[in-house]
Amino acid sequence: MIILVKNPLFMSNTSNFRQIMAEAKGQSLIGPNVIKNALPYLGGGLVLTAAGTFGGLSVMQGNPGLFMTTFWVALIGNFILFFVAMRVAQSGNNATALPLLTLYSLLSGYTLSGIIYLALQTSGVGIQGIGVAALGCGVTFVVARSIGSNLSEEDGIALSKTVSLALIGLVVVMLLQVVLGFFGVITPTFLEVAISGFGVLLFAGVSVVDFFVLPRTYRDDQYLAASLSMYLTYINLFIFILRLLIALNGRD
Repeated sequence: MIILVKNPLFMSNTSNFRQIMAEAKGQSLIGPNVIKNALPYLGGGLVLTAAGTFGGLSVMQGNPGLFMTTFWVALIGNFILFFVAMRVAQSGNNATALPLLTLYSLLSGYTLSGIIYLALQTSGVGIQGIGVAALGCGVTFVVARSIGSNLSEEDGIALSKTVSLALIGLVVVMLLQVVLGFFGVITPTFLEVAISGFGVLLFAGVSVVDFFVLPRTYRDDQYLAASLSMYLTYINLFIFILRLLIALNGRD
């Protein structure tokens, strides 16, 4: 079985992570309170994403043809908005960045409707599996905050480099999945489980790195840029947990 999620969030996260890694290398703390300032906006973004997903599911059930059209519009808009919103947020122009991030969160939720629908239709996953994925993200946040905030410079840089290389590898594998899918080549279940499991472990590692890197990359007033970076991490973690659950439980 193949669970192919064409995930703009994942691709955006990879690009963003490599950029902030380069900026953070060798720097001391420049935003000791940036994560604390970012957390309310991270939470708000996740709530808006849930609303966007609910809207997407409603359209999918009521008018599947309209959903596919609007899905591609949302997908393209998602890509464009990410780069625009990140650039504006990094400049510290929070008044302009906030509505852009609001729209970005809603569109991201809309593009996630597909995998949420698939999870709901998969025996053994359903709404409880979605809850497990959300709980897994919450537990990861608590553990990552404890570990990442206390990493030494040497350990933090080493872990960041390792995670960055692993992200590149995962991008290559997922792009290969997409290409093979166009030619009708279906990823075996065991391989999908392996890819999804690796994605879960990788983004758990990214969540640890965030707490080390972000205070070295963004000032306290750049909290929206930090919240966007963390948002991408936990949305992708959520997606890969769901992919893993779907792959493990199979689908008729």
